[in-house]
Amino acid sequence: MSIWQGIAGAEKLRKSMSDNPQFYSVIIGTELLNGRRQDSHFKFLNDQLVSRGWVHKASFVIKDDPDFLRDVFLLVQSDPDSVMFSFGGIGSTPDDFTRQTASIAFTGQDVVRHKAAEEIIISRLGERAFPHPIKMADLPVGSKLVENPVNRMPGFQLADRFFFVPGFPEMARPMITDCLNEFYPQNRAIYSCNFIADCGEAGLIDIMNSLPDDLTLSCLPSSAEGRYRAEIFLSHKDRETVRKWCDFFKSELKKLDVGFKDVT
Repeated sequence: MSIWQGIAGAEKLRKSMSDNPQFYSVIIGTELLNGRRQDSHFKFLNDQLVSRGWVHKASFVIKDDPDFLRDVFLLVQSDPDSVMFSFGGIGSTPDDFTRQTASIAFTGQDVVRHKAAEEIIISRLGERAFPHPIKMADLPVGSKLVENPVNRMPGFQLADRFFFVPGFPEMARPMITDCLNEFYPQNRAIYSCNFIADCGEAGLIDIMNSLPDDLTLSCLPSSAEGRYRAEIFLSHKDRETVRKWCDFFKSELKKLDVGFKDVT
């Protein structure tokens, strides 16, 4: 047992009560890394988060490796405000490791048979549920089901924070949307300002260092025709905070005789 695994087994999962949840995605599939398939989960989830006023903290695309998957799950769990969406690996084939690995990482226990999931699988497949598809009903202790509107084979979630859905986009998308609508709907406004400064980013570092830590800052440099520019993006949940520091930044640019143009 690794140190990480021991820590996970000693902690009890709690529901997310944070005012500032940190969103992660874990996209599982060797076929994405060897080029046999193209990922579409990240963009879909990211668009859904942004439309609700949330942002990704990190996204992982990883191969079907249970040890590495466990370590990624434990890394996410180490963030007390984490909310995770995991795509893929919840089926019953030999390369599906997510259910078992999630159980060890998040509960420190082996999977158990989830009666409601078992009933759904049997009602859907009848005798064909045995001996392999029925294993999809073996889930971490404390799992709640995530309804699959496409073929009824459910995903699962833990503590209203960690969500596990199939790798098929046509199934994952409505399942993710339902989870976000129920647990993390659009419930806050994010205010921002966005402008392009007519100079390289190095000339703006002193200004950027003057900004408060709780203000989200992004600086994207570019060059065209030998001219260096930096696109500045500032955001915060408080409108007046954004206005104050946006005005400050622009006033400092004027002192440096640096032009800028708002991005609409």
